[in-house]
Amino acid sequence: MRRPSFAIYGILGAFVLGSAFPFYWSFLVASRDNSVLTGDFTLIPGGNFFSNAARVFDTVPFWKALGNSFLVSGTVTFSVVLLSTLAGFAFAKLRFRGRGVLFLFVVATLAVPTQLGIIPLYMAMAEFGWAGELEAVIVPNLVTAFGVFWMRQYLLDAIPDELVEAARMDGCSLWRAFWHVALPAARPAAAMLGVFTFMQSWNDFLWPLVVLNADNPTLQVALEKLQSGYYVDYSLVLAGTTLATVPVLIVFLVLGRQIVAGVMQGAVKG
Repeated sequence: MRRPSFAIYGILGAFVLGSAFPFYWSFLVASRDNSVLTGDFTLIPGGNFFSNAARVFDTVPFWKALGNSFLVSGTVTFSVVLLSTLAGFAFAKLRFRGRGVLFLFVVATLAVPTQLGIIPLYMAMAEFGWAGELEAVIVPNLVTAFGVFWMRQYLLDAIPDELVEAARMDGCSLWRAFWHVALPAARPAAAMLGVFTFMQSWNDFLWPLVVLNADNPTLQVALEKLQSGYYVDYSLVLAGTTLATVPVLIVFLVLGRQIVAGVMQGAVKG
């Protein structure tokens, strides 16, 4: 196999720098005072990041919002990965009446804009007594149509039908066949789904803004309070944004190997 040329490395390096520059710019502004946007342009960070971060902690309930976001994102991610893998395994490998119609209905829900369901969903949460509580953010997102579609498409080719049938003939129950055969094979796709779900739940703003109150916010809702005046302190806002980005980067680094494995496995199959 011929090694990539220097031009390929140069193009990839340019893409990496272009992707990383917005994060660096956020840190750059967060490390200075608000005059960085009107003064001389410089790429050297200042020494005000920790003081700006301290102002973030004093302005909004950052730690409570951070804990709420971890609770919501962690619960939603675990539930979506588990339930989507179960449903994907059922749609991919089990034969039951109405399977095609039911899967078509699941896929069709992807075409419905989320904004259309906000009012009836809020009414339902208020009826349950969950308005202003984290349950109102967690429960509606415990399973997603995209997650079911994603895992079904992956498991359709990742596991031969004969392997599942052999496990059943050896005496495995349907649950054991899923646990010992399907789940290990689905690990790369589940890792990718977990990262995407965690990022989407962590960055979700509209629904938490509608259903939660100011005393019990998620991190994105709390950070919105940093720019709610006539004068916007961009150093303060981007300091909060930088702090909110760190957990997502950690999750990506932890699951990065599984993501690469999933991408490479799909490339080999293709």
